[in-house]
Amino acid sequence: MSKMPNFVSTTNACKLCKPLGATLAFRGIEGTVPFLHGSQGCATYMRRYIISHFNEPMDIASSSLGEKHAIFGGGPNLKQGIKNVTEKFHPQLIGIASTCLTETIGDDLPQLLNEYRAMTQGESGIPLLVSVSTPSYSGTHMEGFHAAIRELVKALTKETEERTNELAILPGLLSPEDIRSLKDISGRYKVPFTILPDISETLDGPALLEYEKIPRGGTTIQSIEKLGSSAAVIELGWTIAESDSAGLLLKENFGLEHHRLGMPIGLRETDKFFKTLNHITGQSTPAVYENQRGRLIDSLADGHKYVFGKRAIVYGEEDLVIGLTSFLAEIGVQPVLCASGGKSGKLEAAIKEVCKGLVSETPEIAEGMDFYEIEKLAAELKPDILIGHSKGYQVARKNNIPIVRVGFPVHDRIGGQRILHIGYQGAQQLFDTIANTLLEKKQRESETGYSYM
Repeated sequence: MSKMPNFVSTTNACKLCKPLGATLAFRGIEGTVPFLHGSQGCATYMRRYIISHFNEPMDIASSSLGEKHAIFGGGPNLKQGIKNVTEKFHPQLIGIASTCLTETIGDDLPQLLNEYRAMTQGESGIPLLVSVSTPSYSGTHMEGFHAAIRELVKALTKETEERTNELAILPGLLSPEDIRSLKDISGRYKVPFTILPDISETLDGPALLEYEKIPRGGTTIQSIEKLGSSAAVIELGWTIAESDSAGLLLKENFGLEHHRLGMPIGLRETDKFFKTLNHITGQSTPAVYENQRGRLIDSLADGHKYVFGKRAIVYGEEDLVIGLTSFLAEIGVQPVLCASGGKSGKLEAAIKEVCKGLVSETPEIAEGMDFYEIEKLAAELKPDILIGHSKGYQVARKNNIPIVRVGFPVHDRIGGQRILHIGYQGAQQLFDTIANTLLEKKQRESETGYSYM
């Protein structure tokens, strides 16, 4: 049964804000500048979180509204801001997300952008403008992320009578390393993937001699325009609302074969991902991945005695929590709490499904959680390990519980952008990290210590 907090206020939320997710989605589009219609503080807060995780520069433009704009409206600031960004950055597209302030005062963002388009009609160098409604009080960063992807597809994808062998992949908020892994899979199958969004370079780029105002890489606008001609679309994420699903939009508007899968974390979910690719392409799983699968199974047998029966609290984005819980159940770890700040209403059923027949007791499952409540439950449930992002560090520290950092944000360690979560190799790295984290605690707390297992 889902356990709900017995208080009204939120203390250290287990989620981030909706427009932050939209800015991450927009950053994965080639030649795009994310733009917040709201106060400067919103952009500063989001830049801080994104930079600390990815260790990359992150520009987020803002209409910089103040007190007077809450009364008179933010339209003039928005239009001037778009003009300034166009002149300074020369973007192909500006992705504009609303904020709590502009939604509360009632700014009609689509209408304001139509007015700007009319003002600049006939001028050269005017970028495409795509907007998304993302007040923080209406959801999490993941809902903002998915809503932005849907708006990009809605605004840019064009009608076509042709069909290609290309696949549209809507991966959700994965790491740049995860996206690079999907590109490798595309190469092995020799089938082009259009990955939307693609942050593999825009948020994890090489060192350059000169600073690029807009980082190279990202999903091209031309490839988004042609998504309607894809052979099929694979959308990762069980908890995506239908109203935010770009995959369903492609199915409804262009007749694409739509496959909704969980994040391919662990053995079973990765098997399902490759099975789907094989169905669409008519191919067999490439030998390299069969070998990775075999090595993973071998390592699970080797290390099973070190992880079996351990108790874990898993927290973070709903779909990541589902994927991690599925993997923990496979390796014999007992999830005792699966917590998320999201409120999709789909978490409980998904967790029970991935745990079916593999765990001795159904974990507590909680939506709309914050870390105040997670800490209280941690004291009662006595887990051996926490698995989630860096916002759980204080819970781990106070209760002397080791923590494995995954997902977003990881802002107290380097390399968050290089964590591989998906596929057989991602499961292999995750298993090794979990096992070694448990062994390290046991070794550290041993009275005599040991240097050989």
